[in-house]
Amino acid sequence: MPRFEPFPVVRYDTERVSLDDVVAPPYDVIGDDERHRLEARSPYNVVRVDLSRDTDGADRYEVAHSRFEQWLAEGVLVTEPEPAFYVYRMGFHDDAGRSRQTTGVIGALELAPPDGSVLPHERTMGKPKDDRLKLMRACRANLSAIWGLSLAQGLSELCDVGGPPVARCTDDEGVHHRLWRVTQPAMIDAISGTVASAPVVIADGHHRYETALAYRDERRAAVGDRPGDHDLVLAYVVELADDHVSVGPIHRLLWDLPDGFDPVEALSSDFELGDGGPPGPDLPERLAGADASALVVPGRTWWLRPRSNGSTDGVGDEPDAAKLERALAAWPTHNTGYPHRAADVVAAVGAGQAQAGLLLRAATVDQIARTARAGRRMPPKTTFFRPKLRTGLVFRRLAD
Repeated sequence: MPRFEPFPVVRYDTERVSLDDVVAPPYDVIGDDERHRLEARSPYNVVRVDLSRDTDGADRYEVAHSRFEQWLAEGVLVTEPEPAFYVYRMGFHDDAGRSRQTTGVIGALELAPPDGSVLPHERTMGKPKDDRLKLMRACRANLSAIWGLSLAQGLSELCDVGGPPVARCTDDEGVHHRLWRVTQPAMIDAISGTVASAPVVIADGHHRYETALAYRDERRAAVGDRPGDHDLVLAYVVELADDHVSVGPIHRLLWDLPDGFDPVEALSSDFELGDGGPPGPDLPERLAGADASALVVPGRTWWLRPRSNGSTDGVGDEPDAAKLERALAAWPTHNTGYPHRAADVVAAVGAGQAQAGLLLRAATVDQIARTARAGRRMPPKTTFFRPKLRTGLVFRRLAD
């Protein structure tokens, strides 16, 4: 089972900067416009390291390294004197307007192969990892945490800490982020023991995890397998429970299908199709009550309910993404987009930017847990965990 350890945390000095001005979303969800806005907020915004730019003849990795070290030397970033865990709580409102909280612990999680004590829950799409690996080599730090889901019970109770947080900020989507420092030996032992008692499922950050594995292997080769900081990765671990995990769907947009191809006919062999009416602005609300996924074509919506295949191996309770992946595998070559909002699918199909859209229901916590325990993986782009962690709340240096 995975080791989970406290470490000497590096944080912004909130006497020098406002956290609202210096934190950022994960690098892989930041577009060019948002990147410019974040850079304009503060000369110390983390995006200037995490997504640095070539400057004055220095490549972006040299710039990231020198800037990170400069902030440490200036005292904008400070290293705490003793190892600690951090309870990290995100307060937000879900799509139904209900107040929700996601609470877990930030620590250093042992790196393990995908079939070991840390389990990926979905397959990843081809994506260059060289950029993140070069950045890790240059900065010798974990700049942003992966998000892990613990299959152990009891972690949520250990996160019920009192007193005011040591740091807080609010992001552009109104999510409140708060941190509590944990240094009491008994609490550290309890948190470490609970996380180590069961596998951890990677919720978000599969590519960052794979990059950390590659960096670990490089360092092991360089130091003769001597253990070190490279054996662990910065991680936010949350108990896999409905109360603490909010999972949204990732939909599909389809274009560049051949002329004359009929998506309705193509799906009819795998799904029972029901008339869903016109794809108006109320479609997301109707989808929630339809107990089905949906096909959106110009002027029409079809509810999709899988036909029974007579199997008893549990595939009948797969997420929508798995069922549709098998059906789409037989389609002609086409391009696929992955929007998070149903309204964006409706708008794109209505504007002729895509020939069809597929609206999926979110995978459930139970489906995620059963898939991981069985050693299987969901298709790429099945789950959208929200809200997103903030980069810049906590850093972890790699001394070796």
